[in-house]
Amino acid sequence: MKEKIRGLWKVLFGRTTIFILLILIQGLILFGGFVVIGSKVLIANNIFGVLSVIIIIYLFNARLNTSFKLMWILLIVATPVLGVPFYIYTRLQPGTKYIVSQLEKQYLQQRNYLIPDSDTVDRLAADIGKEYGIIKYLYEEGHYPVYDNCGVEYFPLGEDKHDELLRQLQRAREFIFLEYFIIDKGEMWDSVLHILKQKVREGVEVRVMYDGTNTMLRLPKDYPVKLRAHGIKCKVFSPMKPFLTTHQNNRDHRKIVVIDGHTAFTGGVNLADEYINRKERFGHWKDTAIMVKGRAVDSFTLMFLQMWNIDSKTPENYDRYMFHGMKDDGSVTYGGYIVPYGDSPLDEEEVGKKVYLDILNRANDYVHIMTPYLILDEEMTNALIFAAQRGIDVKIILPHVPDKKYAYYLARTHYMELIEGGVQVYEYNPGFVHAKVFTSDDMKAVVGTINLDFRSLFLHFECAAYIWNSPVVEDIESDFNSTLENCRLITLKDCRNYSLFGKICGKALRLIAPLM
Repeated sequence: MKEKIRGLWKVLFGRTTIFILLILIQGLILFGGFVVIGSKVLIANNIFGVLSVIIIIYLFNARLNTSFKLMWILLIVATPVLGVPFYIYTRLQPGTKYIVSQLEKQYLQQRNYLIPDSDTVDRLAADIGKEYGIIKYLYEEGHYPVYDNCGVEYFPLGEDKHDELLRQLQRAREFIFLEYFIIDKGEMWDSVLHILKQKVREGVEVRVMYDGTNTMLRLPKDYPVKLRAHGIKCKVFSPMKPFLTTHQNNRDHRKIVVIDGHTAFTGGVNLADEYINRKERFGHWKDTAIMVKGRAVDSFTLMFLQMWNIDSKTPENYDRYMFHGMKDDGSVTYGGYIVPYGDSPLDEEEVGKKVYLDILNRANDYVHIMTPYLILDEEMTNALIFAAQRGIDVKIILPHVPDKKYAYYLARTHYMELIEGGVQVYEYNPGFVHAKVFTSDDMKAVVGTINLDFRSLFLHFECAAYIWNSPVVEDIESDFNSTLENCRLITLKDCRNYSLFGKICGKALRLIAPLM
């Protein structure tokens, strides 16, 4: 009985309930303002009518994704009294502008560390010819250089990444940086935290940063204070607050670990037990990650420090954290080229999307994809279909057991069009796929945090690694084919027989897909 009362108390007076109540209060205040305006209906209608036309003309001419344009135009035309002030509100966000200015300052401080080796560039350009274009783009527009002679190891499951992460953390002598979208108490995080505490006692500098959505459901609001009590520096990116701000929609979805400037991890695996199948939530959890060793780690280090120092007034001592050589421990295979890169929702460069489009448009034989979500704009849909139409073997592996019903409903709305266009769509029978992987032509691969959905491609801070002609590409492709053996091919018949409720929900949700 006491447990039930305690649980009810937690629901009624928990942070989530208070957050929702405060949002509702803001909504009522906004509605009250509309009621006051409504007393002068004719004047209000004329004002909103003129503003609607101005905003729609602006949207037609803006450099903005078509799906976002359509969503805003529909909202403004259907309900101008709500749509117009909401659009104006989202455009006047001082918090977002501050973050943009801080990121620009960070780049100016880091640019001397982001100059590629000229010999590497010349050799790569000669090796791959026109394929060099994407490498050139990533440097000139994204400021991410290419590296050679680096080691990469691929982990086909979260359990594999976890085991190696613990081994590498134990070897840390100077510093450890961790940046994660999700951290949750349990076996995985406890094992990592145990080592972090030990390393602090040994004199190793430890910094931990996680996204502010964790404070809603997973971690206490004062958790950074608890970590600092153990000597661990901790920051929360954009803590969730009960006020409507657009920058709170731009989450830090990255997963980065940097150890002593010579070892880095990235991929889909967060620090929570479901990612290593210690806790079953949606069947078997299929995830992937990579470990990178060598000078390419500099880019991951700088990405971490860029986010860490958004609110910092003190200049960072970058020299201390850059790659200064390492002893080869035989844990990875060296060879090929790699470009670690990030993507920001606050600039005009859709880096993650353009890398995926380049792979699809330049493929000669196949493009194989694993992604948990499939919420596509017209450009990505056309690229997938066009690749298949010109004879490319395009296969996509998606979850059979979704973690979010609405995302699954939306994904299903794309199935029929893709299948009719020649794309092969599979669902992973044992459970949930959280991997974000592209492989193509036995030569190139991308492993990172970037899903095939609007949130990853347009709204979140993301990261990944573009890998060319490395031995690890074979490992990634081999894992894709192994995973395929546990998948079911979706047919047009399956699409036609899908539940009417699911079809209706999916098509309705397409109206607001850019926000999902």
